[in-house]
Amino acid sequence: MSTTPRVVVIGAGIVGANLADELTGRGWTDVTVLDQGPLPLTGGSTSHAPGLVFQTNASRTMSAFASYTVEKFLDLDVDGAWCFNQVGGLEVATTVERLADLHRKQGWALSRGIPAEVVDVDECVRRHPLIDPSRILGGLYTPTDGLAKASRAVTALMRRAQGRGAEFRGSTRVTGIAQQGGRVTGVETDGGPVPADIVVSCAGFWGPAIGEMVGMRVPLLPLAHQYAFTGQVPQLVGQGDEQIEARLPILRHQDQDLYYREHHDRLGIGSYAHRPMPVSLAELPEVDDVSEARQPSMLPFTDEDFAPQWEQSVALLPGLADTKVEEGFNGVFSFTPDGGPLIGESTEVAGFWVAEAVWVTHSAGVARSVAQLLVDGRSEIDLHGCSVHRFEEFQTAEAYVSETAQQNFVEIYDVVHPQQPRLSPRDVRVSPFHARQSELGAVFSEARGWERPQWFEANAPLAAELPPEWAPPSRDPWSARFHSPIAAVEAWKTRTAVAMYDMTPLTRIEVAGRGALAFLDRLTTGKMDKSAGSVTYTLVLDEAGGIRSDLTVARLGEDLFQVGANGPLDVHHLQQEAAGLDVSVRDVTGGTCCVGVWGPLARDLVQPLTSTDLSHEGLKYFRCVRAEIGGVPVLAMRVSYVGELGWEIYTSAEHGLRLWDVLWRAGQSLGVVAGGRAAFDSLRLEKGYRSWGADMTSEHTPDEAGLGFAVRPHTKGDFVGRAALEDRPEPTRRLTCLTVDDGRSVVLGHEPVLVDGETAGYVTSAAFGHTVGRPIAYAWLPAGLEVGTAVDIRYFGQPVRATVASEPLVDPEMARIRR
Repeated sequence: MSTTPRVVVIGAGIVGANLADELTGRGWTDVTVLDQGPLPLTGGSTSHAPGLVFQTNASRTMSAFASYTVEKFLDLDVDGAWCFNQVGGLEVATTVERLADLHRKQGWALSRGIPAEVVDVDECVRRHPLIDPSRILGGLYTPTDGLAKASRAVTALMRRAQGRGAEFRGSTRVTGIAQQGGRVTGVETDGGPVPADIVVSCAGFWGPAIGEMVGMRVPLLPLAHQYAFTGQVPQLVGQGDEQIEARLPILRHQDQDLYYREHHDRLGIGSYAHRPMPVSLAELPEVDDVSEARQPSMLPFTDEDFAPQWEQSVALLPGLADTKVEEGFNGVFSFTPDGGPLIGESTEVAGFWVAEAVWVTHSAGVARSVAQLLVDGRSEIDLHGCSVHRFEEFQTAEAYVSETAQQNFVEIYDVVHPQQPRLSPRDVRVSPFHARQSELGAVFSEARGWERPQWFEANAPLAAELPPEWAPPSRDPWSARFHSPIAAVEAWKTRTAVAMYDMTPLTRIEVAGRGALAFLDRLTTGKMDKSAGSVTYTLVLDEAGGIRSDLTVARLGEDLFQVGANGPLDVHHLQQEAAGLDVSVRDVTGGTCCVGVWGPLARDLVQPLTSTDLSHEGLKYFRCVRAEIGGVPVLAMRVSYVGELGWEIYTSAEHGLRLWDVLWRAGQSLGVVAGGRAAFDSLRLEKGYRSWGADMTSEHTPDEAGLGFAVRPHTKGDFVGRAALEDRPEPTRRLTCLTVDDGRSVVLGHEPVLVDGETAGYVTSAAFGHTVGRPIAYAWLPAGLEVGTAVDIRYFGQPVRATVASEPLVDPEMARIRR
């Protein structure tokens, strides 16, 4: 009898079958997989998926998922028939902008160990002879991409999992999730109950309906996507082996939102160029005899939506003029607000997990990570961009999910700049300072619904006063997008006078109760048992010593703490860890606000407004105090993310506007300016301050990330991750500071970094350092590189020479902050 947990997987598509395989391969053999459709062709998205696997993605995590899918499927077969045909992938460019983007994508690929090459027109045509060479400028060729035969892979995975003890039940409809005492106990079906200790929903676009059974919002939208089959293409007739099915590389024509693959002597054409077509689950047809041609997830083809794309296809592939579209369907797939998958455990019902909105491309990688979460307690790949808990509550509302998912469908093949703001919905969350910021000509970006100023047009006239050494160089067109040289003015004023920054969007959590101290002490790497008024920068680790987050913890009273965190994932983690303890964890962000006042004149601005002693002796660095500023009750916290004297000043939301006005009026004689995120990011990189999620994740340890100082084992007892850190060998990689030699080439992040001509790492964060007068980049590189070592950053295919630098670049003695 198995002693491992009883696991029920809902959904026998490519994700559920992969998960059963991954679990049983780890010794969890008491696995039951249920599906409402017949086996192995169940009628979900897997059953009609075209199977194109392109590994290169803007997300490192998604690339890792895809690469594992390739690796795993290459080793699968069904009675000798292939499950992955490694025909390679070709993405063609018909515009200069797209060709440049292909160079950028090649950099992503190389930094992740994926072979990729930007090739000329002749090579594109050699690889795919159907292409009209006059229509393209070049392409990106990735030899390890290819075609997954998803339905066949499901059969192979089922057989292997069944051989280890898993059970698959088709034509079994889930009608409910049994639970007791806040924990899952089984699954109710039309064939009777199935007991379980863990339930994982891999139901695809049916996921929201399964989630509702436990009161869990699963923020995805089913959308129909067109796929058409041509008739015989003369150039393909008699060219291939009947068993092989395809010889030509999978092809993407992203300038027209199209992709292509061979089906023997025909072509399949997928289109994202049509209008978004949301699908209601209630409207899906009932199909009793599921086959390759009849499935509930295959809706009737709408010819009128495809007509323009057929013309574009004939233009790119002239051989199609001798054939026509013979058949097609509108296939249902899942889309989410940010395009990522949904992975995680229910907050309300322990043991209920989801792995939804996962395409064939990423299926094996996602399944491996979910299996690791269940069996080992952590995934070896960082999942912060995939967690179902990464969203704010409003982002899971039906209207928000619908609008943003449809927007993602429309933009799926667009060239998207990393700084490009969402156009809609906007003004979802605004700080109390928003009206004043608008009056100052704030140019806003958006993050988690918050309107965040990037720079202020009111500061433009000050550019005439910039000293020559502060004048920023001109930028290339890409790095100049969504940027303004006004950021230089705001950085200059922060370093030389005083500036006010809106810090309201940063997540604030109240942790209170008799168990609060012990709770935080167990979860963090720093000493929490300090006097009231202390502030501590600390890390939250997982059991393997990976960095789950970094926090700023202020002790406001014996049993009361304010935690500055990175977002909803931290709120969720702390709340889950507090369950059953004498601790309350509350997200107070929306009811509070914060303005950062920083610069050498910050004390001259703030001290006259309060009777509280804000001298260095009165309130030292990393201390906080309750005070009144201009009659407004505040919490003044002496911390600085920009490396200058000053405070984060907090108050409740109803006092926010008055606080801003009081500070703004007092600063006029001192030359105060409002500062935006562009200046802020430059200043924080000059100080070497890390940004969790960009510079480090759970894949990295404190020593690797240069944060060993935040781990204080000698000052406290046990904490999560301590044992793992004690057993760690010396790091083989480190987060490394680089400066760009030419003083003007600004990279933006994710670019590969070459050492001695070989790809050795990648850029995490980058900005122009206005104080130091040259671009800065942080990158993961091999440990042991000496200061002064020359490296090359590959930017749109061109080398940008950079040098390893000692950090921080500005004020390493910390004299400016501590004055």
